[in-house]
Amino acid sequence: MAYVGKEREVQPVIYDGDEVKGVEKRVLIGPKHGAGNYVMRLFTLQEGGYTPKHSHPWEHEVYVVEGELELEASGEIHRLSQGSFAFVKANEEHQFRNAGSGSAKFICVIPTSGGE
Repeated sequence: MAYVGKEREVQPVIYDGDEVKGVEKRVLIGPKHGAGNYVMRLFTLQEGGYTPKHSHPWEHEVYVVEGELELEASGEIHRLSQGSFAFVKANEEHQFRNAGSGSAKFICVIPTSGGE
């Protein structure tokens, strides 16, 4: 049976500290929904928000839903906006930053081996 839902029905996890600021993560689809291979997450970065600069042993695919982002990957800065997409390689150091006014949202898909 298909699993369907709405963003507003998913409780966000809030991240806010020294290395990460103004980030909400919603797991839209994951193992608890029957997904055996991939996890689809929706991130919201508040104005001035950013994810930690980090790397991990899995790749991920990103699609920008709204707003403007900067993706820093392997020392290069890429400007992303609504409709943009990006591929981040496994073990590539990266960080997302909200580069606009208002919030920015992006979908990030990772393998289930990466957790949620």
